[in-house]
Amino acid sequence: MGDQEYGIDPLFVNSLADDIKEVYEIGAEIAIVIGGGNIFRGVKGASMGMDRATADYMGMLATVMNALALQDVLEKKDVPTRVMSAIEMRQIAEPYIRRKAIRHLEKGRIVIFAAGTGSPFFTTDTTGALRAAEIKAEVLLKATKVDGIYDKDPVKNPDAKLLKEVSYLEAINKDLKVMDHTALTLCMENKLPIIVFNIKEKGSLKKILLGENVGSIVH
Repeated sequence: MGDQEYGIDPLFVNSLADDIKEVYEIGAEIAIVIGGGNIFRGVKGASMGMDRATADYMGMLATVMNALALQDVLEKKDVPTRVMSAIEMRQIAEPYIRRKAIRHLEKGRIVIFAAGTGSPFFTTDTTGALRAAEIKAEVLLKATKVDGIYDKDPVKNPDAKLLKEVSYLEAINKDLKVMDHTALTLCMENKLPIIVFNIKEKGSLKKILLGENVGSIVH
């Protein structure tokens, strides 16, 4: 949603697509897990009295809308992209099949994983960790609005300290809000490093993939 309070900001999607195209052009195989909180957040729906499973399914549908928006912009920039949905909707997205996703990556296509895990009660973080493990990704990049992992919320606490490097157990035990505990445990079990960075900083993706010290790492 960029700097808006709701919905899809075309300018931000365009800027994000430019950053993705940059790393695509240096030969990186990229898979993207996209959330839907800019349109509908399942947990929020549940807190308002909606059935949690129903609210989560609605949140998953919102991720499909975001995935299609990003795919559209990427393909206008001549970047081949496939959307794979964990909830079957063949008219607009391919069903998620692990081996097919890996084949798309091998053929030089960007893959966007939509509709979460296809099951309620799992976050976008957990989906990211799960898909990364399934496709044997080298690293999981967690795109946020802050510069990395802090010891407390930097928005509310000006004295918050940036932690450049933390262990999985430290992130879990200190509840550093990197990702939810299910996602962190999954990454730990699969020895999958997590780099947390600010997606609004132009060029961050390319810097990370070229080995520059951007954001914070959990390993």
